[in-house]
Amino acid sequence: MAQFKPFTAYIVDGVRSAGGRKNGRLSGYHPTDLCAAVVDNLVERTGIDGKHVDDLIVGCVSQVGAQAGNIGRNVVLSSRKLPESVPGTAVDRQCGSGQQALHFACQAVMSGTQDCIIAAGVESMSQVPIGANIADGFKSGHGLPNGQVVGEKYGDALKTFEQFGMDTRMFSQFGGAELLAKKYNMTKEELDKFSVLSQQRGAEATKSNRFADEIVPLPVKLLKGESPAEMHEKDEGLREVTYEATAKLKPMYKNGAITAATSSQICDGAAAVMVCNENGLKRMGLTPKAKIVAMTVVGSDPVIMLEGPVPATGAALEKSGLKPEEIDVIEVNEAFAPVPLAVAKTFFGGSLDKINVNGGAMALGHPLGGTGVKLMATLVHELEKRKGRYGLLAICEGGGTANATIIERMPQSKL
Repeated sequence: MAQFKPFTAYIVDGVRSAGGRKNGRLSGYHPTDLCAAVVDNLVERTGIDGKHVDDLIVGCVSQVGAQAGNIGRNVVLSSRKLPESVPGTAVDRQCGSGQQALHFACQAVMSGTQDCIIAAGVESMSQVPIGANIADGFKSGHGLPNGQVVGEKYGDALKTFEQFGMDTRMFSQFGGAELLAKKYNMTKEELDKFSVLSQQRGAEATKSNRFADEIVPLPVKLLKGESPAEMHEKDEGLREVTYEATAKLKPMYKNGAITAATSSQICDGAAAVMVCNENGLKRMGLTPKAKIVAMTVVGSDPVIMLEGPVPATGAALEKSGLKPEEIDVIEVNEAFAPVPLAVAKTFFGGSLDKINVNGGAMALGHPLGGTGVKLMATLVHELEKRKGRYGLLAICEGGGTANATIIERMPQSKL
């Protein structure tokens, strides 16, 4: 029997909305409409007929309310560029949902079972608050209309967490961030300075229009009141900051290091990336911007929870055969400041020169299920601007998992 040779997964293009603050300039969008607008822009800019898209895979964390009922299919039905023949599905791997959607898309085209897939992600954190889909929240006054309780989040075998040396019934990302900072000997001063750097880099990237190629301008729609007649095309979370003011913020925990400034911002947003194999590219005459070199997903300590990008990055580097110094641009989600700093300390000698060069989620926002695709769009375009060769994306995820992806920039010529 002949040995199966997988196809290569190529990234054709990637786009995103500018981030919207909670109850801000994107809060009036239904999440399916927000995601569909971004997906439609991607299809339009690639110039393909939407009927050639084999599937739409959408990352979304809080799949309840406006984001329930297979949001992937609902985005297709809200699209003006995708026909109803495109099926659509949804993925939840917590904050890495969008990146996992991308991995699933890549795996499908690499297998040859499909040739062209759009991986997308969306989260309307204004309309569907974080944690809205946690069942045990119903016991806290958020019950169903008939008062029915649908069950607790954790079963008896897990909620005592004895196997992890814990005597609590709650995993906490905030607590995990503190534990991560402590494990890597990070001071509050170090975290505060990184938070300021993120804001400064985001402001500079916006001022110099470095996001222009990836952001889809959208009409402002407010959750309450009239929508002003203007376009939303700049990340709304950016603000002028100083180290002195940041340092004065009180930690979330007594004697802790994590503050609001060193945490990601609540954000509304959507993003989309088109993935094809050789057959898809040739059939539609597309020129790819990058190709997938390595993909990994790992489990890690669920108590620290946020350390996953460290082993995920290590696994991706090992799989690719690349050395850390060969990576030109790195995106590590700033769920909390210690996360990218841990990656920097482990693989890059603590240097931040290549990591989140245009700012991260502390400045630009973290639209949960949309972040993985959002950061990949940013990574692809930044790699192109710098004429770099390799880019790395890693995201920590609730429950102690993480995805990592390494891409290689492609010369601008059709296959």
